[in-house]
Amino acid sequence: MPIPAQPYPYPLPATGLALLIIDMQRDFIEPGGFGDALGNDVSLLRAIIPQVKALQEAFRHYNLPIFQTVEGHLPDLSDCPPSKRDRGSSSLKIGDRGPMGRILVLGEPGNGIIPELAPLPGEVIIPKPGKGAFYATELEAHLKAQGITHLIITGVTTEVCVQTTMREANDRGYECLLVEDATESYFPAFKQATLEMVRAQDGIIGWTGATEAVLSALAAQFSVQVVA
Repeated sequence: MPIPAQPYPYPLPATGLALLIIDMQRDFIEPGGFGDALGNDVSLLRAIIPQVKALQEAFRHYNLPIFQTVEGHLPDLSDCPPSKRDRGSSSLKIGDRGPMGRILVLGEPGNGIIPELAPLPGEVIIPKPGKGAFYATELEAHLKAQGITHLIITGVTTEVCVQTTMREANDRGYECLLVEDATESYFPAFKQATLEMVRAQDGIIGWTGATEAVLSALAAQFSVQVVA
């Protein structure tokens, strides 16, 4: 059953579907993290938590794969280019100590996924040193090992890590649906521009659709009908 989407219905496969949750980590979503240090209103990103949670629970219910990413660096910052660390005038930079530990350093409290979306044992977490989830990570190896061809994409921020990942996935042949109300930006105009870009020219990068449409299609496709 296809999912109602733009620019046209998204073909929901019988197999090969996974949920990708991008960077729903404390450093970006909670006060005191990197997003806050950059002067952003982190409450904007928290608005999507219920939708991402609903999708997470649905994929668990139907025993479908879930992958989460966290952007972070090794403690010695050997995988963080100086250009990334030094850019901008933020009061806190990558590796500096903030209210939730060292900013964007793997293993620090702020680098953890928010409690509302905590992964279950066996669900894969992909650390990534860049914006895209495919660069210098094991994501593609996991997808190939499980025969994944279609990705339902959620997370933050829409125009940076989410869009970069979607473009990377598109170049590798994955069919991607970006869930409009399960992705967010500190800048609403940037989110809207990204949605329009990815679905332009008959889906040059992929599709966009709503959480409820995805949930309804999953129920129709994967629910087991019990006959009394």
